[in-house]
Amino acid sequence: MHCSLVALAALPQGFALAAAPSGRVVMVLGDSLSAEYGLPRGTGWVALLEQRLARGKIAAKVINASISGETTSGGRSRLPALLAQHRPTHVVIELGGNDALRGLPVAMTRDNLDAMTKAVKAAGAKAMLIGMQMPPNYGARYAQDFAAVFASVAKQDGAALVPFLLAGVADAPQVDAWFQPDRIHPLAKAHPLILDNVWAVLEPWVR
Repeated sequence: MHCSLVALAALPQGFALAAAPSGRVVMVLGDSLSAEYGLPRGTGWVALLEQRLARGKIAAKVINASISGETTSGGRSRLPALLAQHRPTHVVIELGGNDALRGLPVAMTRDNLDAMTKAVKAAGAKAMLIGMQMPPNYGARYAQDFAAVFASVAKQDGAALVPFLLAGVADAPQVDAWFQPDRIHPLAKAHPLILDNVWAVLEPWVR
C-alpha cells in the first residue's frame, strides 16, 4: 500500500501460465500488497497463487495488474482497458488500502469498488473483492465504516469476498516480525499466509 510517486511508476507484472484449455484467466487488480513491493520477485501471494493453481491442477492464466500506490480511483480508471486487453474470466480486486491511508472519503471508496465490480460483471467475468482493515488510530468510526464497505459492496453486487487480506498477519502476536520496516508491507514469509486467506475463497470460485 505504498503511496510514493516512485512506487507508482512500477509497471504491472504478468505471471503467465501457458494459455489454459479451460480458458480461465484470473486477473488481480491490486496495490503494493499484490505487486511484490519490497519483495524478491516471485515471492508475493499472486505469484504463489499461480503455483498453487498449477499444483491443484486448476488450469488458469494469472495476470498481475497490480501497481504500488494504486487507489480505487486509479483501479477504476485502468480497469476498462485491462478488461479489453486480457479478457479475464475472474477478476480479484485488492484495492482500498491507499484510499484509507490518504484519508479519502469512505463513500468514494465504496462508489469505486461498486463501479469496478459492476464493470467486471458486465464484461462477463466473475468478481472478487478482498477486504482491508485499518488500525484504530485512524479513528474508530472511520476504521469501522471502511472495513464494512467491502462486505457491503460484495453482497450488493453478488461478488465473492475475502474478509481481510492480512488476517493472521496484521493481527498476529509479535506483529512487527511479519512486516518490512515501514510496518505496512508484509515480509515474504507472510505471503503464504496471505495466499491461504485468499485461497479459501478463490479455490471454489475459480473452479
